[in-house]
This record gives sequence, C-alpha cells and structure tokens, in this order.
Amino acid sequence: MTVTRQTDELRALAERAGRELEGASATEILTWAVDTFGRKFCVTSSMEDAVVAHLTSRVRPGVDVVFLDTGYHFPETIGTRDAVAAVMDVNVITLTPRRTVAEQDAAYGPRLHERDPDLCCRLRKVEPLREGLTGYTAWATGLRRDESPTRANTPVVGWDAARGKVKVSPIARWTQDDVDAYAAEHGVLTNPLLTDGYASVGCEPCTRRVLAGEDARAGRWAGRGKTECGLHD
Repeated sequence: MTVTRQTDELRALAERAGRELEGASATEILTWAVDTFGRKFCVTSSMEDAVVAHLTSRVRPGVDVVFLDTGYHFPETIGTRDAVAAVMDVNVITLTPRRTVAEQDAAYGPRLHERDPDLCCRLRKVEPLREGLTGYTAWATGLRRDESPTRANTPVVGWDAARGKVKVSPIARWTQDDVDAYAAEHGVLTNPLLTDGYASVGCEPCTRRVLAGEDARAGRWAGRGKTECGLHD
C-alpha cells in the first residue's frame, strides 16, 4: 500500500536503504522499492536498453516505464521504445517537452544544442522529467558506477534532492559485461546503435561513436566538457 510520507522521512528512508541494500541483488533492490512505494514507483529509461525495465517487470508486471522523447532521438531509439511497449509487460509512458523542436527554434534560435547544450537539456529533458515524475514518490534509473567517473559513487538507493524523491539505481554495481550477460540470457531488447560503435545513446546531434579506450560516456557532448544532461545532478 502506498503511503504518503514527509520529505525528511523519505530522505532518511532512502539513505538507510542505500546502506542496507548496498550488497543486495538488483531484484532485491527493486522488490524493496515496489513493496515500499507500490504504484508510486516508476522506471525511467532512455531506451539504450530495457534491462532495468525487464528486471522490474519480473517484480511488478505492468510497471510504468517513463521515456523522454526529446524530439532529437535516433530512429533506432524510438524503435526500441515501441518494441519494448509491444513485447514487455510494462506500461510505457512517453513524456515530451512543452515546446516542439520547431517551437524551441523559434523561441531560442536554431540548433540551441550547439550554442547552449545545458539550456537545451534543461528544456527538453530536465523540466519534462520533473513534471512527468510529479505523481511518483520514487523512480528507478539504469545508472552504473562503471560508466564514468561522475557516476562512480552512485548509491543503489539515494535521495533525489532536486525533485524530492527517492532514486533507485538497482544495477549501480553492475558492469557492462553484467548488462550484456543479462540481456543475452533473457532476450532483453537493446538499442541497435550499441552494436554500431555507440557505447551510450542520447540525442542524435550530441552523440557520437566512441573511440578505442574511451569510457562509455565519451561520445556524449564530445569536446564540450559536458558529461551529464542534468537529469542526475
């Protein structure tokens, strides 16, 4: 049963769970989240892969999976979203920014992502997600510690101060090999771009293939000194 909790109580709950569940499996972490928050818990997915969505669907069939359609996605990403909605026992919810790309171009000028990528990310990702998560108390992400130095300290359960919500990262301790093995064992959908030189898939204008020896996030906003979109700040 979902219970409304005050912010201080939720923060303490998240911090305690982060400590107690550090050594738990992804399924155990998700079971805790589903038992604790019920329908006030959702999964967010960039549709780079559907591993966390699949893991959660085994614990809570029909779980809400929230996807941000920025208007700049690769066709392969939209195709992955559609395939996940068609074949997995989840409820895919697509969020969109308040402005279309054309409306944003009219308001801010064309190719804002080149001139001010932080603002573009805020308008097309951060603000839509904040609004889209309003009805939830906790959300799950696919963040992993091995992806980049900025994610090395990701807790399996933490407090999302920016949104006042509990943030669950059930595969934080996984490696890319773990993800690949789980996807292969369970036939989980993955974005086709991952087999075409892309190690991390974001918006098309701001994503490139990675080079040998680069970390998984190196292909995002390459050459700009930017490593995150703001969703996980």
